[in-house]
Amino acid sequence: MPVSRRFALKLLAVAFPSGLAAFNAPSALALGGPQPPLNEAAPAFTLPTNTGDGQISLADYRGQWVVVYFYPKDFTPGCTLEARRFQQDLPKYKARKTQILGISADDVDSHAEFCDSEGLKFPLLADVDGTVSKVYGAWLGYASLRHTYIVDPQGRLRAIFTGVNPVVHSKEVLARLDELQADS
Repeated sequence: MPVSRRFALKLLAVAFPSGLAAFNAPSALALGGPQPPLNEAAPAFTLPTNTGDGQISLADYRGQWVVVYFYPKDFTPGCTLEARRFQQDLPKYKARKTQILGISADDVDSHAEFCDSEGLKFPLLADVDGTVSKVYGAWLGYASLRHTYIVDPQGRLRAIFTGVNPVVHSKEVLARLDELQADS
C-alpha cells in the first residue's frame, strides 16, 4: 500500500528527533544549535508570562534551583503530558526549593488557557520570536525544542537534557536534581 507524502513527512518529523536522541549525541551537538556551557552562568532572560507578574526573569530566582524547560506548543499531546508530569511532581520540586519555568513560542493568552485547562501552577513564559530558545540552543526555526536545563542557586547552568521523553522526563530531572543538590 503506497504511503502518502504528507504521512511520510509527518512520520519523519516525529521519528527524526527521537532517532537522534537514541544516538545520545553530546549536548553540544544537539538539534537546535550549540548548547550553553555547563558550570557557567546560565543565559539571562526576561519574558512575558501568563501569571499576574507580567514578566519573569531568570534572575528573579537567584538563591534557588530552577528547572527551565522548553517545549514546542501548548495543547499538543507530548507537551501536555510533559506539563502534567511536572505539575504532578510540583510538591517534590518545592520540597527541593526548586522553581519550574516552562518556555515556548506560544503567546501569553495561549499559556493562560493551557494552565487553566491543565491545572498548571507554575509559570509558562512566552518566547514568541524564539530569542531565548535560540540562546539556549532549543530553537527549530518556528518552535522551541523539548530541551531542559537545571540552573543552580548561583545562576550557573548545571545540567542539560536534550531528546526528552515526556513520559519519564520529570522523574529524570528530579533524579539529576537530587545528585546535584547532594554535591552542593
